[in-house]
Amino acid sequence: MEHKRADRVSDLIRQEIAELLLRRVKDPRLESVTITGVEVTADLQHAKIFYTILGNPSEEDKKNTAHGLGKARGFIRQELGKRLYLRFVPEIAFHYDASFEYGDRIERLLKELHKDE
Repeated sequence: MEHKRADRVSDLIRQEIAELLLRRVKDPRLESVTITGVEVTADLQHAKIFYTILGNPSEEDKKNTAHGLGKARGFIRQELGKRLYLRFVPEIAFHYDASFEYGDRIERLLKELHKDE
């Protein structure tokens, strides 16, 4: 039963953070950030927020975005506290989601194989 609640809370957190990044956070480093997923612990104390950067980001872009998210973490957590009806707002940590880059690389390799045939 707890996991279902954690899943619902993670979906809510994902929606709210995406909304905050789109409308409230004014940092230009975060303009191309997309929230790909949220994992919340069963006790709702910690949340891992996974994000990706649109386009083909360089290592410098990734570093700047991570720094911007670190700076905005307090504001985002405060806004989550106002928007979500939870007794405790989970501690949030941002993690870069490299799965899209990996998928893109696999797709390019498959296209190269089909060109050779």
